[in-house]
Amino acid sequence: MKSCKNRFRNNKGAALITVILIISILVAAALELNRASRADVYYAANIGDGIKLTYVAKSGFYGAAALLINSKGDYDTLRDSWAKAEILSAQSKGYFPTGNFIVKVEDEKGKIPLNKLVDGNVVNPDIRDLLLRLLSLPEFDLNKNKAGEIVDAIIDWIDENGDITGSGAEGAFYSTQAFPHTAKNAPLDCIKELLMIRGISSEIYAGTKEKPGLAQYVTIYGTGAININTAPKMVLRALSDTISAELADKMDEYRKADGNDLSSPLWYKKISGLENVLIKPELIENVKSNYFKIDSTGVSDNMEQTISGVIRRSPFQILSWRQD
Repeated sequence: MKSCKNRFRNNKGAALITVILIISILVAAALELNRASRADVYYAANIGDGIKLTYVAKSGFYGAAALLINSKGDYDTLRDSWAKAEILSAQSKGYFPTGNFIVKVEDEKGKIPLNKLVDGNVVNPDIRDLLLRLLSLPEFDLNKNKAGEIVDAIIDWIDENGDITGSGAEGAFYSTQAFPHTAKNAPLDCIKELLMIRGISSEIYAGTKEKPGLAQYVTIYGTGAININTAPKMVLRALSDTISAELADKMDEYRKADGNDLSSPLWYKKISGLENVLIKPELIENVKSNYFKIDSTGVSDNMEQTISGVIRRSPFQILSWRQD
């Protein structure tokens, strides 16, 4: 009889342990299901917010394009409404229930036109020297030899022949890389192609917090001359060995000030300290530009969606489009 009681007590203990184990498993499963469900809800909410921000960013992009299309005048300046896109960005805070956009417009005509560096196999010495002066600015932290190697490599990438220019590179070099390819020997189709060219690292291309990136100052568009009215200050400095950072600041202040006449590309000679500075006339002009880069970012709390593209103003066309 005593043995039966002991077995009964043992069975009760085993049953209790089994019940506890089952409850533990069920609780763990419920917690995991709850966590997964919440993750799915958050994921779906983030997708929804991302879609909304994409449309907010698109609104900024097309708003900036409208400013460009409706811009009046015979030439572009940084006093035009499109160049003051921060005003449109500030206004956008009242356009949407949640979020707003931050938009920036850049005149491609104010950048160095890389596809004009070479015509067939003939190098344009003015564009070559302009690019070399840009890369030799102290902000890039490149010595003159390294800057020259990069310029030569860009020439070899674009020119039609297989001859190596100075310290450049042709197909034999690229075929030995981790991802083998050949020299293009044709004009650039997009600025990102620079990352395929010898000597141009991602740091040189895109820059860092401390250094500028080459991509900010070069373009695949343009006729060869720089729009001095809209060129970035780094490009202004590259126009002549005698233009210092301080003189470029003066030029920037002058062209932004209301009332100053910018109808002639020689307006810089009216500025104190630049009277004797000589910029080759064929390097600069002041025109009604036709190609512009627009960056528009939709922002809300900790989320962002960015759209970048290049447009042709007349006739209007979106030439490139990228969504990050």
